[in-house]
Amino acid sequence: MDRKQTKINWVVAGLLLGMFVGALDQTIVSTAMPTVITELGGFEHYVWVFSAYMIATVVATPIFGKLSDIYGRKLFFQLGLVLFLIGSVLCGIAGTMTELIVYRAIQGIGGGALMPIAFAVIFDIFPPEKRGKMNGLFGAVFGLSSVFGPALGAYITDYIDWRWVFYINLPIGLVAFLLMHLGYREKPALRKQTIDWGGATTLVLAILGFMFAIELAGSETYAWGSWQIIGLFLLFVVCFLLFLAIERKVADPIVELKLFKSRLFTASQAIGFLYGIIMVSGATYIPLFIQGVYGESASAAGQTLTPMMLAVVASSMLGGPLVNKMSYRGIMLISTLILAVSMALLGTMTVDTPRWTVTLYMVLVGFGIGVNFVVLNISVLHGLPGQYKGAAISLITFFRTIGSALGVTVLGVVQKVDYKARVEAALPDPAAASQFSDPKALLIPQVRAALPPDIVANATKALAGSISYLFLISILIIVVGFVFVMMLGKARMELPSAAAKGDKGNLEPGPVGHM
Repeated sequence: MDRKQTKINWVVAGLLLGMFVGALDQTIVSTAMPTVITELGGFEHYVWVFSAYMIATVVATPIFGKLSDIYGRKLFFQLGLVLFLIGSVLCGIAGTMTELIVYRAIQGIGGGALMPIAFAVIFDIFPPEKRGKMNGLFGAVFGLSSVFGPALGAYITDYIDWRWVFYINLPIGLVAFLLMHLGYREKPALRKQTIDWGGATTLVLAILGFMFAIELAGSETYAWGSWQIIGLFLLFVVCFLLFLAIERKVADPIVELKLFKSRLFTASQAIGFLYGIIMVSGATYIPLFIQGVYGESASAAGQTLTPMMLAVVASSMLGGPLVNKMSYRGIMLISTLILAVSMALLGTMTVDTPRWTVTLYMVLVGFGIGVNFVVLNISVLHGLPGQYKGAAISLITFFRTIGSALGVTVLGVVQKVDYKARVEAALPDPAAASQFSDPKALLIPQVRAALPPDIVANATKALAGSISYLFLISILIIVVGFVFVMMLGKARMELPSAAAKGDKGNLEPGPVGHM
């Protein structure tokens, strides 16, 4: 980067706007989907509107991160924006659900570039003592988009048109593009590098195989033991092994495997993965509790996430100053303690738990989660040479996303199995139990009103118990996270003098800092 010609304020504004539209699109669509289904049909493909975006983002993130290391941040941030905006326009003009799913995948490919490259640019243009504050600001933008996305989506759908949920990205994205184009100046790379097409291809196939297997397995069409699901898992294993073999041999791999020789780097990635699971558990199952147990509306259930997301924002902003004063391990130990307490409290929920109490528990979850966006985005880059920063920050985003995707599926299986057992125990009559074999029956007011109150009450207790059990199980995830937090050692934010040395250091045996 050319510091003299770069307009820092313009670049920061462009990055913030780019990250905002990328993060916003993950939440704003949810409240528009019932209207979209009414117009386009295809309810059976509902989940793929979200899955297509997520899968494409997971696939694109590490690839864009590596390419930005080779050819520059600006080029691929802008390319990501262009793809994202093209996908947004196509989503807005989609005439069928199939078209919408395909166009969402195009959006997801572009979105995979925005967040990791934005954080990498922050590390390029700001000195170490300011990076914590800037990461906190960017984490806050991510949290705010999560807070206001569902409400904005509902307003646009009700008062304008659902297609503007996608079109709204255009003016914001274009401003972000222009700010980056006019404000950011990069120096040309000093060494010739090549793209690792073999690694990129095998990584894409491995991730697609795994994600499709997780998404489809256990459905009415494909059982876990079906040849299609087994074949997808085999595709994942074979392509992943090929990917590892290729990455060990090529000169410029997509994923620098030697980065994982650093205990600090590996622990940071693992913690990001586990926090992705915890965050999605709260975001998915608390609304289900509010709607299914308390009998509140879908919009009220969605609004329940607002306190948690506001706490995420506050925690992210608090983490900026803390990372300049404490070790990574010290901050994350506090975070895991808060999360363990909040999960234990959520595990005590019953049908009699006051509504305000659940809100308080959600605030605790948000405070525990938010700081990881700041700490891990810094710890994962600790002591790395500049040419690896884009790849490293893309990997933390990659592992968080994978954690969220797996968390939804694995925790969903745990909750469904426990719920089924509780319903069968509470409702000995097979006919009554079959009516509530799917907890979605409790989400429909007409169904609840048409059944005897005692049967609804028993089914509601079963749902409440299964969700509480899910959060108790989540404590085990936090315990594993605690182990990786301890592996962070005594490393902390590098002072300017240490940072200068870190730029010259190599990757072996580990990053700069005391371990």
